[in-house]
Amino acid sequence: QVQLVESGGGLVQAGGSLRLSCAASGSIFSINAMAWYHQAPGKQRELVAHITSGGSTNYADSVKGRFTISRDNAKNTVYLQMDSLKPEDTAVYYCYAVTVTSTYYTMNYWGKGTLVTVSS
Repeated sequence: QVQLVESGGGLVQAGGSLRLSCAASGSIFSINAMAWYHQAPGKQRELVAHITSGGSTNYADSVKGRFTISRDNAKNTVYLQMDSLKPEDTAVYYCYAVTVTSTYYTMNYWGKGTLVTVSS
């Protein structure tokens, strides 16, 4: 019942910036944690940034100081501001969310991903 739709991916030169958005829709009682993961060719999917319902954040070491995760609870949307992009950031970026139903059942969802390509 919940869908996550990412947007904002694309092609950017090294040193540039992109802002990814992920909007959740559907039967949502509340959203707990939201996160961004990425998966590069030949690599495992890994956590990039995580944000709790209260706004606490965590980042992968590789993106600390360059990426910022934020959320707009009124819009059920999470953002990833990516600055100082590097070619190694090239990957498919996936939105992830943990939702809670009206019966307090926790469910997790993934977006379909958006491709970020950073050229040198």
